[in-house]
Amino acid sequence: MESEIETLLSQNAVPIIDLENSIEDVAKNLRKALSEKGYALLINHGILNEKIQTAWKYFDGYVELPDEVKLAYERSKAPDAENHGYVSPGMERFDGRTPELRHAYNICKLQDKFLPEQQLPGITSHINALVGDFNELGRFMLQALAISVGAPRSFFTDKHSYMLSDDRFNLTTLRLLYYPPVEGEDHGSCIRCGAHADYCTFTLLAQDSEGGLEVKLRGSERWQRVGHLPGALFINCGETMAIWTDQLYHALQHRVVVPDQVDTRHRGRHSIAYFCHPDNSALIDPKELDSTTKLSINGGTHSAYDIAMALAQGAYAHNYS
Repeated sequence: MESEIETLLSQNAVPIIDLENSIEDVAKNLRKALSEKGYALLINHGILNEKIQTAWKYFDGYVELPDEVKLAYERSKAPDAENHGYVSPGMERFDGRTPELRHAYNICKLQDKFLPEQQLPGITSHINALVGDFNELGRFMLQALAISVGAPRSFFTDKHSYMLSDDRFNLTTLRLLYYPPVEGEDHGSCIRCGAHADYCTFTLLAQDSEGGLEVKLRGSERWQRVGHLPGALFINCGETMAIWTDQLYHALQHRVVVPDQVDTRHRGRHSIAYFCHPDNSALIDPKELDSTTKLSINGGTHSAYDIAMALAQGAYAHNYS
């Protein structure tokens, strides 16, 4: 059982931030957690667990659909899509070689024609409501993060105007994830999600009770299991924020392993990731922030879109070789 595994949470090594506190207090705690650890757990965040569980049930229904139906919604088959759509097991390989054992649905467009509404009636309205909750929380976190680096409260929100409106304008993504059970004995040759850092400003992650999430802390080569706090959201920063803050908030390396514990790996694992991106046209310039060290800034600026696309190519390059 996961409760018997040594985790960062069981060692009281996970910062826990209560979002019912003042935004100034949240900002102070975020700065300490993200600059020192690279992650935190958020409690009292306002997103109902029932809404998250219902989304997982919808996705379970999607995974059970015939392959030809699922593949009709495959990633980038939607018109003018950059990232929207279904990602089948093995499509992503963060090391370029090892197929990863998960189903994913990247949601960047919210109209019913871009979602499997015909097969799963009600999914569009439910996802829209959940997106509204995550966007509201995302804007609060952006304001707190701005305060945490000494910037005006609206510094980041001004550059995140089109979150989950359309991936042609902003790559923010709500990603539904299902990791199927692994029942073979040779589970050591499998990976649920390979080691990587996210590309975005920050990520919010909801996960069910099954474990497997591991992180590599700053300055360490050791992988450590995070653990699970029911109802909490895991937050980590991505490469875009690392560039923006000149590595004050680094991009956390993480992965999802197949657990050694038989009862855990024989069950599926669900999660939802909210990848918060700036608007595609936003210029990422660390010189705009007083909190940066000014030691590694090379003077170059790049659009948020160019940064994300350059980083994402690695995970999908094998599809085009």
